[in-house]
Amino acid sequence: MKPLCTCISGRTVYKYIQLKRHYRRYVSKMFQTFGKLQPPGTSYSCKSQKLMLYNDVIEPCHTGTYHLLPYGFRAFEKLLKVIDREMQAIGGQKMAMPSLAQAAVWKTSGRWDLVGAELFKLKDRHENEYCLGPTHEELVTNLFASISPISHKRLPIMLYQITKKFRDEMNPKYALLRSREFEMKDMYTFDSTETKAMETYEQVCEAYCRIFDTLKVPYVKVVGATGKIGGKLSHEFHFPASIGEDSIFVCEKCGYGINSEMTSELQDKENVIESCPTRSNHCGLKPTPGIEVGHAFLLGTKYSAIFNAHCRNSAGQIELTYMGCFGLGVTRILQGCIEVLSSEKQIRWPQIIAPYQICIIPQKEGYLAKEFFEKALQLCDSLSQYPGVKDEVVIDDRIWMTVGKRQYEATRMGYPFIIVTGKQTLEKPSVFEVIDTTNDETLFLTTDQICDKMSAVKTV
Repeated sequence: MKPLCTCISGRTVYKYIQLKRHYRRYVSKMFQTFGKLQPPGTSYSCKSQKLMLYNDVIEPCHTGTYHLLPYGFRAFEKLLKVIDREMQAIGGQKMAMPSLAQAAVWKTSGRWDLVGAELFKLKDRHENEYCLGPTHEELVTNLFASISPISHKRLPIMLYQITKKFRDEMNPKYALLRSREFEMKDMYTFDSTETKAMETYEQVCEAYCRIFDTLKVPYVKVVGATGKIGGKLSHEFHFPASIGEDSIFVCEKCGYGINSEMTSELQDKENVIESCPTRSNHCGLKPTPGIEVGHAFLLGTKYSAIFNAHCRNSAGQIELTYMGCFGLGVTRILQGCIEVLSSEKQIRWPQIIAPYQICIIPQKEGYLAKEFFEKALQLCDSLSQYPGVKDEVVIDDRIWMTVGKRQYEATRMGYPFIIVTGKQTLEKPSVFEVIDTTNDETLFLTTDQICDKMSAVKTV
């Protein structure tokens, strides 16, 4: 690179450096298979699995495990930012705990045998037993106990992590919806009293609702079973979907919901009305399948009593802490959104986590191809100045392919905006064809109008 002239102003130099730092992304450089063919005899268990495999979101590794490819990983990282924002807004402190847990702590809680075959168990060279953690109640409570008793003034303490979990599924299926290795956000809370623990419980549940509202995906919150986790109260969060393996009942009048595991008497009309908060004869819990994507538990003192996790109350007395634990299946949410929002032939991402916001498609090679491509580059550089779409623009530089073929692929992969550089871009002012796939509308806009529209796009 030639050295910059000393006569160039500081402002010009800064702009020059900014442009050099801007990296243009081209489809031809991406790690993609560009629509691999389905092997003969292959059948997909659900719509989202087919879409994710065909559009290079995931790739199978071995039974029950998947590679999350670069295109899908961008959406995953954006989803993490949405979750982190809400967890930290309520006082969550992010940390990381080991995936490899000593058998001793699991045996102390009694879950080593209770969970049984779902645990991946192993031994080191010294014959010490371990498991790959499917959840971390034991480890986090043992950690908290090591610094207890802690003053009530420091509570609540809300510790969370987003990490890989492991579960030896007997029958992995539906890709990331039931896999043996998956990403989960798990939070563990410690309070001085049961009343305060309940307040924290409600606070976290409200944060979960805000996450799903941000994603703009349909969901329901239902009363759930405490199961092998234990505790006094539990709520589940579901995406209603035909492939959902949970059977939930939801009241269309008041929104109350309950998992079918909670009662065997839902067919009794009186019990249905009694369980519904409105207790109205016009209420009725209707069954629907759901994909469980989140779960909250009010644990009470179940684990703090086992591991001696204490706090010191206002009178100076030492008491057990009251705990809650809260999980979000991050990779489940990722695939669940695709299952619920997409059509059979194309992905529709929640816009805020779409891997890229814009795909620019220059005209096919031939007469004036250079001019069309230059227009695409200029638009890309103009858009890079706006925070919402900075680093969110991809140029489909495969100009040996027709515009229609590339537009079909971009639509199928779920880009919220597709911009085509047609003949009108060579006019003054340049006019581009802008396809808004989220709202199913096509607009013809100048560069300035496109920039105005994209300046309103919000990403995490």
